[in-house]
Amino acid sequence: MGCMTASPGRRVLLAAPRGYCAGVDRAVIAVEKALEQYGAPIYVRHEIVHNKYVVRTLEKKGAIFVERTAEVPEGAIVMFSAHGVAPVVHEEAAAGKLATIDATCPLVTKVHKEAVRFAKDDFDILLIGHEGHEEVIGTSGEAPEHITLVDGPADVAKVEVRDPSKVVWLSQTTLSVDETMETVDALKEKFPQLISPPSDDICYATQNRQIAVKKLAEDAQLVIVVGSKNSSNSIRMVEVALDAGAPAAHLVDFASEIDETWLDGVSTVGLTSGASVPDVLVDEVLEWLAARGYGDVETVKTADESITFSLPKELRRDLRAEAAALVAERTAEK
Repeated sequence: MGCMTASPGRRVLLAAPRGYCAGVDRAVIAVEKALEQYGAPIYVRHEIVHNKYVVRTLEKKGAIFVERTAEVPEGAIVMFSAHGVAPVVHEEAAAGKLATIDATCPLVTKVHKEAVRFAKDDFDILLIGHEGHEEVIGTSGEAPEHITLVDGPADVAKVEVRDPSKVVWLSQTTLSVDETMETVDALKEKFPQLISPPSDDICYATQNRQIAVKKLAEDAQLVIVVGSKNSSNSIRMVEVALDAGAPAAHLVDFASEIDETWLDGVSTVGLTSGASVPDVLVDEVLEWLAARGYGDVETVKTADESITFSLPKELRRDLRAEAAALVAERTAEK
């Protein structure tokens, strides 16, 4: 990271864990492996993860990001992002004769399966999450007639269910743990027989990063979270830092976005990053801070992470040949 100088009394508290979670790591490697194995282009439906730098880097390697399945040419390979997609998207891909790679995070897939199971048992499902987020759209699509979105505690008053004895809550995996439980408490007050999911829906990495940022907030006058503006878990970390007592907290994609006036009167800076952020971006912020006298870096460790996920099984097949066969099949039908 180059030469760092420290000014007396100035330091950086660097959160650990931070950055890539297992689901993001799996998704990014999946795009890279697909490009290596099948060659460009590889189409990806929606950003593979919510990070500008990662998306731009993969675009330079030959990935093409699209918002609609219809944008993918017949016979091409399309990958579904880590956020997951609704069943209708799989149907669209099949209709378009596309070879698919599903890079949905396994923890998101778990929530999808829970939604399907509870819908099969005719439960009303209260999905705690943010309207319009890709993960929420995908989960809701599994059982739209059974799912009601609850976007925070303020939404609880208007929630209605068919049978208060058959209602369950699920959640988006990247939410603030504290706000989610506040929403759950409000729902339980309204629906005393509310059932909780069989296991925690909020992802382990989201929880770990929020715990770490709370620790930073105890001593830092300024907390910097590296992450993109459309990254739910990164946004939540800024909110968690402020709620935990940090006088100031800001979200930046790159070191160049830091405003030097934020450092006025600041002796301790807390630094962390969202679950879709590569370490190179954190290193750049450390260099930027060191150049301004914050060269004393202390790691604040609150958890160990050793979870890994295997790559999508589709990467073990010849998808180019499968795509060509699908197109040939359609041609023959004509």
